[in-house]
Amino acid sequence: MKSGIHPDYNTVVFRDLASGETFLTRSTVSSSKTIEWEDGNSYPVIDVEISSASHPFYTGKQRIMDSAGRVEKFNSRYKNFGK
Repeated sequence: MKSGIHPDYNTVVFRDLASGETFLTRSTVSSSKTIEWEDGNSYPVIDVEISSASHPFYTGKQRIMDSAGRVEKFNSRYKNFGK
């Protein structure tokens, strides 16, 4: 690797605003806000609106659209239209 062209790779905390979960990981992203982690050290914190802790796909709370039921409802509503 060439020296001096890559961004710094540091430990940061990602905080999910929807669920309140926090994740300690490494990233090239930085922030001026800091948070004290469980080990007593302060790390930069990045606030995210949604993560795997609150995303409906990963939590199992995803709604499945019933497209067949929607078509049947539309047909029953407008079956006499134009006659």
